[in-house]
Amino acid sequence: MTDLDQLTHSLARNLKRWRAERNLTLDALAARSGVSRGMIIQIEQARTNPSVGTTVKLADALGVSITTLLDREQGARVRLVPPEQAVRMWSTEAGSHHTLLVGTQARGPVELWDWRLEPGDASSSDPHPPGTVELLRVTAGELTLVVAGEEFTVPAGTSAAFESNVPHAYRNDGTKAVEMTMAVAIPPVH
Repeated sequence: MTDLDQLTHSLARNLKRWRAERNLTLDALAARSGVSRGMIIQIEQARTNPSVGTTVKLADALGVSITTLLDREQGARVRLVPPEQAVRMWSTEAGSHHTLLVGTQARGPVELWDWRLEPGDASSSDPHPPGTVELLRVTAGELTLVVAGEEFTVPAGTSAAFESNVPHAYRNDGTKAVEMTMAVAIPPVH
């Protein structure tokens, strides 16, 4: 079984589990997430690999981290994630990518991400649930951060924090690759 197959089956198992724990029907999760009922069925049957955006919408609707939805093994007090188990969620032919390094469910989902954006590349995100906060630190290059249509220049060595319950995007308008680390904290669903 390939890594992608394992990821597909983990997502199917975990999506079913969390939907059941939240007492959500397929229709209720579809309405809450904006993901079609048919797509949710395909994911739960491990017949498709959803986009990052779809996975984020489902995680947000369930009030869990993407890590929790993709996690192959859960339950240890300390979970070490070797580099080969980090999950590359998005990439471009130019070499841009973002990788989910680790996450936790304690006190609401928290995720740690590693990003690389090549010159000219961008990644956009739909709004996350109210109360979601993103923290980032640019370690190389100069990031253009767009939050609710407003642009911010974030040079190497600079950190930023913002509430991500609005459309937001990460862009590299420069000539050097942007490298950054980002944490996302999502409030628990009650």
